[in-house]
Amino acid sequence: MAGKRLKPEQIIGVLRQAEVELAQGRTVGEICRGLGVSEASFYRWRTEYGGLKVDQVRRMKELERENARLKRAVAELTLDKQILREAAEGKY
Repeated sequence: MAGKRLKPEQIIGVLRQAEVELAQGRTVGEICRGLGVSEASFYRWRTEYGGLKVDQVRRMKELERENARLKRAVAELTLDKQILREAAEGKY
């Protein structure tokens, strides 16, 4: 059974709700069962999104997409450069 994928904004809401419930004395296991997520997901989300606001998460995701795009561009240009160097040396 495939789980549902939450958006970062939703994850932040879930984490805030969980923090309130933790302050009320509930355990992480109880909170996760109530939210319908695994404890591993909860801890991973808390590591990645803990303490962030919604606009900060949007900016972070935007920067991650831009970084991936730039890495692809550098890889393509490096490959083009190697091909041109080999062609200039006559190794084709």
